[in-house]
Amino acid sequence: MTYRRDLRNMTTRTLIRTAAQAALIVSAGLAPMSATQAADPPHAQVIQVAASEATSRFIPLGIGKSVAVDLPADIKDVLVADPKIANAVIRSSRRVYIIGVAIGQTNIFFFGADGKQIAGFDIAVKRDLNGVRGALKQSMPDADIRIEGVADGVMLSGSASSAAESQQAFDIASRLVGDGNKVVNGITVRGRDQVMLKVTVAEVQRDVIKQLGIDLSGSFNYGAAVVNFNTQNPFSANGSPLTNSSLTTSWKNITATLRAMDRAGVIRTLAEPNLSAISGETASFLAGGEFPVVTGTSGPPAFTPSVEFKKFGVSLIFTPVVLSEGRISLKVLTEVSELSTEGALQTGGFSVPSLKVRRAETTLEIPSGGSLAMAGLIQEQTKQAINGTPGLMQLPILGTLFKSRDYINHQTELMVLVTPYIVRAVAQKQLSRPDDGFADPNDPSANLLGRFNRIYGAAGPTPIRTNQPDNYHGKYGFILD
Repeated sequence: MTYRRDLRNMTTRTLIRTAAQAALIVSAGLAPMSATQAADPPHAQVIQVAASEATSRFIPLGIGKSVAVDLPADIKDVLVADPKIANAVIRSSRRVYIIGVAIGQTNIFFFGADGKQIAGFDIAVKRDLNGVRGALKQSMPDADIRIEGVADGVMLSGSASSAAESQQAFDIASRLVGDGNKVVNGITVRGRDQVMLKVTVAEVQRDVIKQLGIDLSGSFNYGAAVVNFNTQNPFSANGSPLTNSSLTTSWKNITATLRAMDRAGVIRTLAEPNLSAISGETASFLAGGEFPVVTGTSGPPAFTPSVEFKKFGVSLIFTPVVLSEGRISLKVLTEVSELSTEGALQTGGFSVPSLKVRRAETTLEIPSGGSLAMAGLIQEQTKQAINGTPGLMQLPILGTLFKSRDYINHQTELMVLVTPYIVRAVAQKQLSRPDDGFADPNDPSANLLGRFNRIYGAAGPTPIRTNQPDNYHGKYGFILD
């Protein structure tokens, strides 16, 4: 034992001397240095991150809900970043219960006896959406709708078969949050339906006007008394006589003019506007025109009229919503208007015509392909006026010579039919146009025969060949009378 200790001491002294000699040799070969540079640098402290989100696990929680976590080591210290959002309750050395308190985000770290991190959790406390998920699944079992919490609101995602299902899910989520502005509706509607609306406006107007009167002019002498006649029938119901045709006869100094006219007329209006729109969108249609209306003038020195154009004709505005398979909710506004001289305004040297308008607006529910009478009108207006000489017009039979009768009867019957269809895109060859089969005639046909178009037929199925010649000679194709 003594020999080994002495050998160890000798070896240590030899190493010290060798290191000292090497230091002297190195210092001799270096240039002189300042005192600051020659001093040894202090020892640098090492900074280590004991716990961070990089090593944390994400745990979503509902308000008032909890989760139990078992840790791999005994817990010595716990750090909760925001106890108002979530809290940690330790029941044993290795089991902890994390409880959601309020909506928000926080993190929790657990440390062992040596100060090292055992585990870390990134906690996101959201609304409890399990009840809403169950309500959505129960009310719409075929829809693939997901709901997730975002801050103090919710976000809907997934897909629905119709816009009605998407709106129903939005209403359920809005009821949960209490404010629809906090609900983000990201639901995609699968294959949005297109609806074609066919509106038929059928109207018949019948007018009957009857006028009968006698105009008297002249004088009748009876002794010293002279009776002058000068009557002209005003026909006040219509405003003016229908025509100037009359029958005039004279007797002595009296001239009598018989005015009699009977007029009957029928006006038929038929409009069938068709329009297509995607479910939930609004479409509009107008077949007609615009007429100018003077709204004011500007000047001087030269007065320039300000003109505004008003629309008239057949218009259609509708918004379809496909509720379920084959059922459609429609918001429809249809209008038929035409220019009229009745009620026209004369101002500043300009004549502003009036409009006769038939308008209907409603919201209804109807199956695809079904028709419904959206509006109907039966109106009858009768005017009758009798003008004549007082006293004389009351005489039986002879009183007809001293009076006129004007009679007007106006009847209107209007019906608006609505027929919606759920439509799909078709190939162009399956569609037909009004000008299919139309061709301009040649000069001999137009000048000698007075034809407006050339009549021809399209190729049909190949007939069965027989020995008998074809004997069909009828006209087919596009025909314009």
